[in-house]
Amino acid sequence: MHRLLCILCIFSLSLQCVLCLLDPVSLTIGAGVGLGALTGFGFLKDQTYCRFTECCNERYIPGNINKLKSMLADRLYGQHIVVQQLTSALEAHFNPKSSSRKPLVMSFHGTPGTGKNFVSDMIAEALYENGVKSRFVHKYMGRLHFSLEKQVDYYNHRIFKDVVEGIRDCPRSLFIFDEVDKMPSGVFESLAALVDYNALPDNLDGSKAIFIFLSNTAGVQISDQLAKLLMNGVLRDSIKLSSFEQILEKASYNLEGGFKKAGLIEQHVIDHYIPYLPLEKQHVRQCIAAEFRKWGRNPDENVIDSLLQDVITYDRGYGLFATSGCKTIEKKVATEVWRN
Repeated sequence: MHRLLCILCIFSLSLQCVLCLLDPVSLTIGAGVGLGALTGFGFLKDQTYCRFTECCNERYIPGNINKLKSMLADRLYGQHIVVQQLTSALEAHFNPKSSSRKPLVMSFHGTPGTGKNFVSDMIAEALYENGVKSRFVHKYMGRLHFSLEKQVDYYNHRIFKDVVEGIRDCPRSLFIFDEVDKMPSGVFESLAALVDYNALPDNLDGSKAIFIFLSNTAGVQISDQLAKLLMNGVLRDSIKLSSFEQILEKASYNLEGGFKKAGLIEQHVIDHYIPYLPLEKQHVRQCIAAEFRKWGRNPDENVIDSLLQDVITYDRGYGLFATSGCKTIEKKVATEVWRN
């Protein structure tokens, strides 16, 4: 594919060189043709090279927010705040009239099994033609990539290098950092400087990029706040983001993990702190039913109730929330399907 691209470049340049050997009138015409050739090169590349290789264009990065909305409505349960905030943030980011000078930066917080990874994968599937396999989607795991405190300086250098190269390759890149709570403090200091109002080297434009951080940090605080609101008679679906934002920011900055005393928080680089609420029994039930539908099954309520008893345990403090959310549902349902 790279050979084809080189051939196209040589052809365009050769055409211009031939035209330059002609008389002044022809030269003037040649200049116009040459400029046209250069201008049309992007179109030529799209119609040849990019038909076979993923390119940084609208064909491979459709930014399909409506697809994301549909996926969230069909497959995410108990997270009305996530749906409201996430879709609005992405629509604003992809708006061609947007004049923002910085990338979109979001931080997802919640206990395991509430949907943080699930949603980040949905975002990749909706925004990129090749989904999570796109070469413009960069995903890092805390325990796998950034686990050693003594390697913080190296991690900073690596993140800086990866982000710069990723944005140089495609300004519409997506960077996902999972298990932030498992990373050492200080790991994101180089990143804070990069994403703070587009302070990238070599005049690179990073304003179209997206950064998502996933963390269990503040999961307990989210549960406490939600329980308090429910016990005061507030309906779950009427609870607003404002009830959690300051809690998330404060907990992220003070608790152990990659965000502790982080410049990303001090410099207010994070645009949206999004809480993933702990799931209740009815939400786990919905997860089980949805997983059966993936297998083409429609089990009766007795089967679902039996599975619920096997998979769900409740928090000790309130007895309201499923401690593992929907995290183990996929394997449990698969086992049940093969058993019957």
